[in-house]
Amino acid sequence: QVQLVQSGGGLVQTGGSRRLSCVASGRTFSGNAMAWFRQAPGKAREFVSAINWNGGTTLYAVPVQGRFTVSREHDKSTLFLQMNSLKPEDTAVYYCAARWGENTAGAVIYDSEYTYWGQGTQVTVSS
Repeated sequence: QVQLVQSGGGLVQTGGSRRLSCVASGRTFSGNAMAWFRQAPGKAREFVSAINWNGGTTLYAVPVQGRFTVSREHDKSTLFLQMNSLKPEDTAVYYCAARWGENTAGAVIYDSEYTYWGQGTQVTVSS
């Protein structure tokens, strides 16, 4: 069993910064890709960012490209999302996710490819 526990959400002003964390416990998954997704009120869940097993490859959705940075620390089983230059349209519940199983080391953008999910954390950007 793998558990993902998120932290770092909250209220931030437009143009501000926030860092989200996602800590994994249970089975080791350092060899698996991980990702961030978000869901705004009245909208479908959308891809934000993904990172492969060793952090050497990262993917970003166009709306956050150049503003967000994804990283991971394998020794602490922790995933991060550094969010800079935040905009009101970034307001959403953010979820971390992890792939699991064979051939799951690569970063992908589809939520159906991720097995384990964090509880979600609210990020609100004031306008």
